Amino acid sequence: MRVPGLGAALVFVAILGSGTAAAQDLLSIEVTPLRVELTLKPGALHTQAVTLKNEGPKAVRVRARVDEWHLSRDGTPQFTFAEPAAPYSASAWVRVNPPEQVIRPGATATVRFSTTVPAGAKDAGYRCAVMFEFEPPDADPVAKTREVTFRGRVATLLYATVGSPKAAVELTDLDGRSLPNRALEVVATIKNTGPVHVRSRGSAVVYDASGQPIRQLTVPNVPVLPESERELAIPTSKEGEAPLAPGKYRVEVKLDLGLRELIVGETTIEVPVR
Repeated sequence: MRVPGLGAALVFVAILGSGTAAAQDLLSIEVTPLRVELTLKPGALHTQAVTLKNEGPKAVRVRARVDEWHLSRDGTPQFTFAEPAAPYSASAWVRVNPPEQVIRPGATATVRFSTTVPAGAKDAGYRCAVMFEFEPPDADPVAKTREVTFRGRVATLLYATVGSPKAAVELTDLDGRSLPNRALEVVATIKNTGPVHVRSRGSAVVYDASGQPIRQLTVPNVPVLPESERELAIPTSKEGEAPLAPGKYRVEVKLDLGLRELIVGETTIEVPVR
């Protein structure tokens, strides 16, 4: 069983009254981990703990539930309420405990979620999200007419790979993209036709007009979900690094997407004179 987790999120939530220039309460919650990846067999049961630490000066109420999620073409997470019949959904397999609790200032709490894989589950990659919502412990469940409450939320994403599904991924496009106030990006369009998610790894090399390599780029480590297509943006300049000078460049990209061989692509980009 493989159970890697990803870091922590510190969530800041402002709770405001809208009637007047009311005082502002700031809730600060640290959630660990943000990602859980499991490799399970049909019929398996796994329990995972998520830690929530109240870093703020006031108590906070936490509600936990199971949601669906997917990625937009640019990789932005999109969340919806649980739809157990949705393709690759694991939401019907997951139970959270406790669904609601209050965490005192400086205290740490735990939410556990149990994943039970159906005995007849097909080999594939499934997913859902354990969504945490935060609000003051005395928040009125029925909003008052002149009062607006902003709730904060953060999700722990669950990937559950059942059995040994085979990845099927291809590079369908490779081009440059220029956006305002951002370094030129090399955009690789990845199409996943298989039943399991893959994660991107790899590198890219930028060559100048004389064919000399002038910059080594790192491919971001991001997921590509089953039966989906997404754009993988590779910045040509790191934070604090000077952008490429105006001119034409050749870029060679090598992608490791979990296949037996690397996927290699090449394109020409141009940095315009500004």
